[in-house]
Amino acid sequence: MTDIHLRPTECAICATKGNATELYAANFTSSDLSPAVFSARRLPDRIHYRMVRCNTCGLVRSDPVADSDVLSQLYAASTFDYGAELDNLAATYGKYLQRLSRYMPSKNALLEIGCGNGFVLAEARRLGYTDVRGVEPSRAAIDSAPNGIREKIVCSMMVPGLFPPETFDSVCLFQVLDHILDPVQLLRTCYQLLKPSGVILCLNHNVEALSARLMKSRSPIIDIEHTYLYSPVTMGRLLATSGFQVRESRKAWNRYSLRYLSHLVPLPASVKRRLLSAVEASPLGRISAWVPLGNLYCIAQRPSAGE
Repeated sequence: MTDIHLRPTECAICATKGNATELYAANFTSSDLSPAVFSARRLPDRIHYRMVRCNTCGLVRSDPVADSDVLSQLYAASTFDYGAELDNLAATYGKYLQRLSRYMPSKNALLEIGCGNGFVLAEARRLGYTDVRGVEPSRAAIDSAPNGIREKIVCSMMVPGLFPPETFDSVCLFQVLDHILDPVQLLRTCYQLLKPSGVILCLNHNVEALSARLMKSRSPIIDIEHTYLYSPVTMGRLLATSGFQVRESRKAWNRYSLRYLSHLVPLPASVKRRLLSAVEASPLGRISAWVPLGNLYCIAQRPSAGE
């Protein structure tokens, strides 16, 4: 893609263009807008759009960005490479799935947006959900899903009309909202898909985490895939803007292997190659631990009919 049109973004909360302070200047070229760069679980490469913070509400966003057609093509052509981290990811996301029962005791219909190969859908089934569905733009990811799960995944970006209104008890978005050009539209679509009192679970990066504040532009979350970056405060405001009532919003703990954590260390390329080679060759690389690695989760609820 050599001829890329960038368009200005607006604050998803305040709906204003401009009115923002630059945090980091853009450092990418058009060749960086490729399926390889927009594929899941790639190594951090420190390339990003111009990043700004809204002067009114504090929401961090990329501005300007590639248009929606380009991004849809990139995600559709992206590859799936979760590798040995699948068990850790399933454990992490399953931990937060279990918290939904505090607000929505029914484990009937669950939708995951951006579901990859459906490993969370399989985990939801293990936890007792009887009807699991997924939406995923990457055909490569869906093709790697197991039988019985693959058939439950729609190959598409999440758009209105994929499912009838009030179909689901729960909707989940794991590391998805950071990538969305219009998060309010997406969340309002989720609102319509949920039954009254249904719950939504979002888990994504926390731009106010200690690691992000210390590493600044060297943080892995400052990335060309990320259109928005949220804090607990801006996440709550976004959900409220979309009609939801926030029930929980806290720091998330993730289970990762030492091998994966080594990928995130901000070192010079030559030093990092030696580190990764040593970790890959050692049994220690397969050791996993729970760490608060700069993520947050929010659980919000569609009000019941009487509210």
